Amino acid sequence: MKPVGQRFLMIYAGVLTAVFAVTVLSGFVASPRSMKLDQLDVQRINLREPDGTLRLVISNAAEEPGILIKGKEYPHPNRKAAGMLFYNDEGTENGGLMFGGEKSKDGSKRSYGHLSFDAYEQDQALAMDAEQNGAQRETSIRFNDYPDYSLLDEIQLMESAKNLPKDQQQAKLKAFLDEHGRATTRMRLSRNDDNSVALALSDAQGHPRIQMMVAPDGTPSIQLLDASGKVMSELVPKH
Repeated sequence: MKPVGQRFLMIYAGVLTAVFAVTVLSGFVASPRSMKLDQLDVQRINLREPDGTLRLVISNAAEEPGILIKGKEYPHPNRKAAGMLFYNDEGTENGGLMFGGEKSKDGSKRSYGHLSFDAYEQDQALAMDAEQNGAQRETSIRFNDYPDYSLLDEIQLMESAKNLPKDQQQAKLKAFLDEHGRATTRMRLSRNDDNSVALALSDAQGHPRIQMMVAPDGTPSIQLLDASGKVMSELVPKH
């Protein structure tokens, strides 16, 4: 028979172990439903639906994801910027907000901002851009039309051709776009690098048909064009 003191210590240790186990396990089961913080420093935030579907990513440039289509990620050819990426109900990229800028060692200034919303499994149906490179500045709003094929088809094509020479890759892409169709800009409102402002309205094939412009010297004009770009009619001030 064990001494009373020894039995007490064994019982006490068992109770402590049970309490510790319950405390740890309850921490995994019951997480707080809400939290209030004054500051939160992170490199990336993923916003998900209850079923895990990704709907929004806020990230720095280093942690930015590639292209997501129905939850599967593919490499992006050139995107490397801080911002936000939007995803639709299927976990497919649906637009985004990007921004950045810096002054180089030689003193030249660079700044950019981009907001866009995508067509279904395609690229930017609506895009707003502002960019500065040194003394050059351009700002625009664009409405774009896209063919009814999935961007995944184009991604898979370029993946299959990645080991080919660049000219052959471009030839495959051109043949694909010739068959499936290309994006067309239907409207573009811009402040151009030469300090002019312009509004261009285009037909379904992307040919500008109406152009309104204020030239750098302040001269306004309106042009009506045919599909080849020839001016059919023009309204300019009389001097």
